[in-house]
Amino acid sequence: MANIVYIAVSIDGYIARENGNLDWLINLPNPDNSDYGFSDLTERIDGIIMGRKTFEAVSGFEKWLYPKPVFVLSNTLSKLPDAISGKAEIIRGKLKTILSGLNGRGINNIYIDGGITIQSFLKEDLIDEMIITRIPILLGSGIPLFTPGNRELKFDHFETVIYDNMLVKSRYIRNRN
Repeated sequence: MANIVYIAVSIDGYIARENGNLDWLINLPNPDNSDYGFSDLTERIDGIIMGRKTFEAVSGFEKWLYPKPVFVLSNTLSKLPDAISGKAEIIRGKLKTILSGLNGRGINNIYIDGGITIQSFLKEDLIDEMIITRIPILLGSGIPLFTPGNRELKFDHFETVIYDNMLVKSRYIRNRN
């Protein structure tokens, strides 16, 4: 069982603009129409947990990106859009209880997405792996991946891959020793 972060950040550490906009990420040149390893990740996971803000951002995309069940972590949403019916469900509660419930449903390897959601999982030391792709842009401000006050957690570098001489994707595994 693994909880895996898979996320892109600007080189100054932001995952979105201050208003949550991802335009800087969506409009990247992609000459080979690559998914930059996203399909490799989806083969490894059973489901996705994302926060409400991330869900709201991605549900506006032209195409639904997720081939696995999506669980939207939210204390404020009561219903998902009809267009998402059968593709996602709302979850709430304590993270360990949520994970136990999903594990009981056979959802053991989970992609964790969204800034606040990732921070919550890190706070409880529930992240086993992080795959972080640096995008060569300085946003200057925005929503940071990591915020002051994070607890110290050690990770081992596993690998780094460079795509299109532009994107730098590094994979880290939680060191629990």
